[in-house]
Amino acid sequence: MAKTLRLILGDQLNAAHSWFQQQDDDVLYLLAELHQEASYVVHHIQKLVGFFLAMENFARTLRQEGHRVEYMTLDETTNYRDLAALIQAKVREHQIEVFEYQLPDEYRLDRQLQEIAQQLKCSVQAVDSEHFLTGRDAWQKYPHHRMEYFYRQLRKEAQVLMDENQQPLGEQWNFDQENRKALPKKLVLPEPLVFAHEVMQTVERIQRHGLKSLGQVEASAFIWPVTREEACLLLKDFLARCLANFGRYQDALTDRGWSLYHSRLSFALNTKMLRPLEVIRAAEDYWQTHQEEITLAQIEGFVRQILGWREFVRALYWEKMPEYAQLNGLQAQRDLPDFYWDGQTHMACMRQAIGQSLEFAYAHHIQRLMVTGNFALLAGIHPDQVDAWYLGVYIDAIEWVELPNTRGMSQFADEGLLASKPYAASGNYINKMSDHCSGCFYRVKEKSGPRSCPFNSLYWHFLHRHRDRLQKNPRMKFPYASWRKMDVEQQQLILTTAEQHLQQLNQL
Repeated sequence: MAKTLRLILGDQLNAAHSWFQQQDDDVLYLLAELHQEASYVVHHIQKLVGFFLAMENFARTLRQEGHRVEYMTLDETTNYRDLAALIQAKVREHQIEVFEYQLPDEYRLDRQLQEIAQQLKCSVQAVDSEHFLTGRDAWQKYPHHRMEYFYRQLRKEAQVLMDENQQPLGEQWNFDQENRKALPKKLVLPEPLVFAHEVMQTVERIQRHGLKSLGQVEASAFIWPVTREEACLLLKDFLARCLANFGRYQDALTDRGWSLYHSRLSFALNTKMLRPLEVIRAAEDYWQTHQEEITLAQIEGFVRQILGWREFVRALYWEKMPEYAQLNGLQAQRDLPDFYWDGQTHMACMRQAIGQSLEFAYAHHIQRLMVTGNFALLAGIHPDQVDAWYLGVYIDAIEWVELPNTRGMSQFADEGLLASKPYAASGNYINKMSDHCSGCFYRVKEKSGPRSCPFNSLYWHFLHRHRDRLQKNPRMKFPYASWRKMDVEQQQLILTTAEQHLQQLNQL
């Protein structure tokens, strides 16, 4: 009989964890497909499949390395009401003396495992996941007023893109101003590296257990990496084919491709198949030997997303939960429009971003922030519904990273804890950064009228209805000055158009 039971959650597939450095027959590892985890929101079918396959492959790898592992599918866990019931049953079955788990990254699971620990009669130990560069206390430990200063401190500590004098390479910390270009019309985009897993059995198992899902999946061509080896291949491919243009076009929007120059490593990182520092070091090393083709701005933009933003939002999450999940500072109350679930809208940018999300369980950060998120912000959609959609639709969505990005960065529901201003924009921004507007049903140059771009009138309506709260924000002075320069008649036409749009959101 095993003496120690160690739980591995679906986002704890870290082969480098100290747990696995030596084989011990007295230790049993448990990985389980749980109805609880598959149904707390309606997940994209590719998200369910991706997590289950990655977990199953990780269990297989551990067995090959000589570890004792029990992998339980939905068929085997269906009689357990939740994680607590499963753990209690396994402790009894194997007469476990010590139950161990890695600290989870989601608040709800952290609370649940604490409650389980109190109920068990055996000894319980929680250990770090050994993945992040910072601890749960990072909000207090590092400069947290804005991500930029948090990021700089981590750059210094990890010695990333620093010179011998402890100064940033290129004599500046941030090259964001150079990383905001739209795609040139004649630029040929690289074909994304994808995988082709047979997933029919997994899909049938999910369907057999009646789990609700959204989106679609190719039964014989699941495209996401589900092993560490595949994740490493995706990283190498990104460095060789995409890094040279990543920073420059990371904000670009287009219907000419769904992957562009993005790494698509977030699923592998968030399941811990890859470690953040190893990805950063690999990118840094590659750039060092390819500086003729890759500028400092490209590598810095990539490093900032992982070393800066990823660690920063996690720090905020653990500092402000659970209250953060209830914040609704702008008092948004409307329901999420139906087209978020099916992509059926006349707005070309929204149709592309949502359609891509449903097809691939993926959209890059500007599609999420400045298209689907921007629309929800302008329309005043309740952040609970926005959270549930983002948490369900994307394969890389785990609450610690989704919640701050959605409720904070995208919806400004935290009134500035994460972002210094609302990321609200009119159709002009989308027209500048994309090729969507030229073929759209709506006219991006018009601010009012039935065929005017909904982003335009909704943008000004958003500013108008929140003027008491936002017009004193230093970063909002310019748009409010522009609003005041409009004559009263034009303002009224815009507001009337916005009201009409808001009354028929599902028909836009």
